[in-house]
Amino acid sequence: MTATDPALTALAQGWCALSLLHGKIESHIERALQSRHQLSVREYSLLDVLSRQHDGDGGHLQMKQVADAVVLSQSATTRLVTRLEDRGLLERYLCPTDRRGIYTNVTPSGRELLETARPTNDSALREALDEAATDPELAPLVRVVENLRIPA
Repeated sequence: MTATDPALTALAQGWCALSLLHGKIESHIERALQSRHQLSVREYSLLDVLSRQHDGDGGHLQMKQVADAVVLSQSATTRLVTRLEDRGLLERYLCPTDRRGIYTNVTPSGRELLETARPTNDSALREALDEAATDPELAPLVRVVENLRIPA
């Protein structure tokens, strides 16, 4: 394959379109969450991921799992957890069976903020997808996102 290979060009164009769609969606949601709830997309995502934890086997996520879920490095995730902990939205404590492990839970204030912000997130996502669907380059990707069903 050469640099001018049509398959590589199409692949690069597809990647650019996907990146553009992601950027448009994220910035639209960011503006909505910031203006109404003083939350970033990453903060919202972290609260959402951690709110889905439960007690019992496999119920709490390790920081690496949390970092993977919010698509950040472990150090960036730790800084994000610290910021939300400082705001009283999260709390950390040692794992009772492994003193090296640290659990992070959403506080009642964090749960309340998350539930208040969820409709904003959902409507901003819908708005961003509707807007992107009007772009012929992005419309096929929007349809894929709308039809994507990920097993729980």
